[in-house]
Amino acid sequence: MSAIRLLVLGAVRQHGRAHGYQVRNDLEYWGAHEWSNAKPGSIYHALKQMAKQGLLRAHETAPSTAGGPPRTEYEITERGTEEYFALLREALTAHDQKPDSLSAALGLIVDLPREEAVALLRRRVAGLERWRTTVLEHYTPEDGPEQLGHIGEIMNLWLHQADAGASWTLGLVERIEAGAYTFAGEGEPFVGVLAEGQENPYATGTAHPGDQG
Repeated sequence: MSAIRLLVLGAVRQHGRAHGYQVRNDLEYWGAHEWSNAKPGSIYHALKQMAKQGLLRAHETAPSTAGGPPRTEYEITERGTEEYFALLREALTAHDQKPDSLSAALGLIVDLPREEAVALLRRRVAGLERWRTTVLEHYTPEDGPEQLGHIGEIMNLWLHQADAGASWTLGLVERIEAGAYTFAGEGEPFVGVLAEGQENPYATGTAHPGDQG
């Protein structure tokens, strides 16, 4: 799956309505430009593509009183909300996607009810255990990776990744079940986006009145 779609939909949804630079600023605030493909060009492209697909609704705004050009603001549609939660659930359960997808999902996990988040993470553990079993059909840890030549190091890596992934996920489940964080329906939601005009200490560039989206 594409982490950029999940991230952009999540940012727009948190704002209610946002222009391209706001979304870019939020993703940089989250550090997504460091651990995902959330670069300026891909962000603006995703906004325009998802507007064409009916996942976002585009609004052309009037020029600013300072004389800047008009810009486009986006809000998530009903279809976009469905897509957002489908991507979020997929990223939390799939064990074989790129790390940026899981990182994006973790940043947005509190948009789900607590019980559902736990259930999805447990499905992730089950998937990791199935993957581990598959690796063990071809690899015996006790014999070491040398049993398969240097290719055995691949199997050894996979086994360690499965074990580490399951251990980490179960730790997260334990923290959530113990009451960590505020999930959907439990009270004031976590606000992870910047207010209009709020300075972003992690920004890689400055705002320009005629942004691309």
